[in-house]
Amino acid sequence: MSKKKQGGKASQHTSPKGKRLGVKVGDGEQVKIGEVLVTQNGTLFHFGKGARQARDFTVYSTIEGAVKFGNKLGKKIVSVVKGI
Repeated sequence: MSKKKQGGKASQHTSPKGKRLGVKVGDGEQVKIGEVLVTQNGTLFHFGKGARQARDFTVYSTIEGAVKFGNKLGKKIVSVVKGI
């Protein structure tokens, strides 16, 4: 006979940690060069002027300025504009 009771799969399973995806800055917020604007899986947000996309689809700023969210041809665009 076993000395321990059987632990099922429910007791062995632990949930994975969250990936902390989402929008990191608000509209009109000032950002510096290289600051992360959006972390995402796939291209939910596309980059506009003053922003670029990394290999893992993270959108980051390439210039210093204010963040602008908008739409272009039905796609969500994240841009960084100087002088606002």
